[in-house]
Amino acid sequence: MGNSENFDVVIIGGGVAGISAAFWCNELGLSSVILESEKELGGQLLWTYNAIKNYLGIEAENGRELQKIFLNQIEKRNLSIKTNTKVSQIDTKNKTVLLEDGKILSAKFLVIATGIRRRKLNVAGEEAFQGKGILRSGKRDAELVRGKNVCVIGGGDAAVENALILAETAEKVTLIHRRKNFRAREEFIEKVKLNPKITVLTEMEITKIIGDESLEAIELKQITTNQTQIYQTDALLLRIGVEPNNELFRGQIELDKNGYCLIDSNCETSAMDVFAIGDIANPAAPTISSAVGMGATVSKVIETRQK
Repeated sequence: MGNSENFDVVIIGGGVAGISAAFWCNELGLSSVILESEKELGGQLLWTYNAIKNYLGIEAENGRELQKIFLNQIEKRNLSIKTNTKVSQIDTKNKTVLLEDGKILSAKFLVIATGIRRRKLNVAGEEAFQGKGILRSGKRDAELVRGKNVCVIGGGDAAVENALILAETAEKVTLIHRRKNFRAREEFIEKVKLNPKITVLTEMEITKIIGDESLEAIELKQITTNQTQIYQTDALLLRIGVEPNNELFRGQIELDKNGYCLIDSNCETSAMDVFAIGDIANPAAPTISSAVGMGATVSKVIETRQK
């Protein structure tokens, strides 16, 4: 086979949407391969620590439990899966994918399922204190902050909900938002107001994360006055939104103003026979259900075009 491989469909991304597309390609007799940069499939499921109760037909204690259910099902099929595989370049016109190891994969159809990532602050100390005071999840790390002070950055549902979760074990939670008003649901905001453990700081943004061996404080700037202050804290959780993983195909297909793939009712992008599914193409409803459905849709469309 040399330095190249050929498939009917190359699926870039091994989250729920990518898994669903591969499953349905197999169901419909299409040869496909999943390319996943991480060491295992699952995507956002691997970072979902809360119970999943809104996926019709299955309830799970967390994302990893649901991931295991999905993987158990696809293991019964002879799917081509490449994990720990970095993609260097995509050619949407010629339907080729160049891997970091130099191998080229060619296909009749490309399916983009690259998903999203948590937005970063991009401030000093953010990388240095990952796992050294910067938390991954309120649910996962609640015991780590028992009796301690913790700051949560953000103004949406995720930030406010995590502040409420962390307040169950922490001594004090400070919820910090750069705007005056929160975007979170009113029911969450009311719970925050009634919780004596939670302090709210608005019109403040974090400019630096400070510490020695672990996080010790953050530097905050008041938006309206530009005055800064050092705020002592033992831990920090960032929930400032997400952004699409679009670097590989930016400039080759049409994106919306926020960088998400624009698609039609067949999940097809502006490039012929190049499709996008899952969170990268569905900012309005980034759910497990929609990702599964989009994977099935795109496979059926491709199968029809093969005939």
